[in-house]
Amino acid sequence: MGSKQIAQETFDDAVQENITEFEMDPEEAVREAVLQFESQGVDLSNIVKALRPPASENGQRQKHQILLTLDSLSRAVAEADMAELPEQLSSFAAQLREQLASRYLAGQKGAYAVLLRACQLAAGDRAALPVMTLDDDIRAPFGHAHDHARMIVLENDGLRVLIEAAKAFRDNPGVLSELCATLSRLSVRNEFCQDIVDLGGLNFMVTLLADCMEHPDVVRQVLSALRALAGNDDVKDAIVGAGATELIVLALSRHLGSAQVCEQACAALCMLALRKPHNCSVIMESGGALAALQAMKAHPQEVAVQ
Repeated sequence: MGSKQIAQETFDDAVQENITEFEMDPEEAVREAVLQFESQGVDLSNIVKALRPPASENGQRQKHQILLTLDSLSRAVAEADMAELPEQLSSFAAQLREQLASRYLAGQKGAYAVLLRACQLAAGDRAALPVMTLDDDIRAPFGHAHDHARMIVLENDGLRVLIEAAKAFRDNPGVLSELCATLSRLSVRNEFCQDIVDLGGLNFMVTLLADCMEHPDVVRQVLSALRALAGNDDVKDAIVGAGATELIVLALSRHLGSAQVCEQACAALCMLALRKPHNCSVIMESGGALAALQAMKAHPQEVAVQ
């Protein structure tokens, strides 16, 4: 049975009670609340363990800093303020990187819709788009990856937004790398994998792999995305049919010195071959088995490559 969890508001109320009822100072109140809930077997990994700002004069509850920043970003997005958007995105991303709980809380309070709308706005603005990469912000917080992916894809049309953003910014390897990383983490259901293909994402990735072969970070993330897409058996055939097998083998040979690229390339080939005898033949004919063997020899200490 999984650990018990509580809402952020429940934790915040307990902290406030420690302050008002037991006259604790803020830091002590937070520590006591943590001890209280953990002693009850509550998992606090999704909780921001900080004191909210005091209530306003009219008694209205204040928000945690991450939500105040999200509000500022939301205003910039609503007003299509391209001068303000890059700064707000940078501030929001910096706070998201501080702790996983902030990512979870932001995701629960509508951050996906705001970020994806920001991505749409920034797609035509070279100053803003490099910031709007989604990085590792809220792609897969805790054990809720499938739920959050479903929210991004089904409720916010996330796949189309990300693919169109990638197409709009073909000459920035850093942005393309992060967008591919995000797509790979959204490929958690068969229908999502097929949707990426139908939206032109597969063809774009294959072209990107060919065009950015000298950029190891881009190569690694494209390979990771192809590996994820290949979880769908029908998409396996589409990947092979698009000529990706030969490019994967080329990437493996070209970046033999990179354990990370070798890991993703070998994993992608493995996924393509699974339950697909024809694909196994294509991989063999493309030199995939020999390239994989060379990678294993080059990185004998890397368990993921072996």
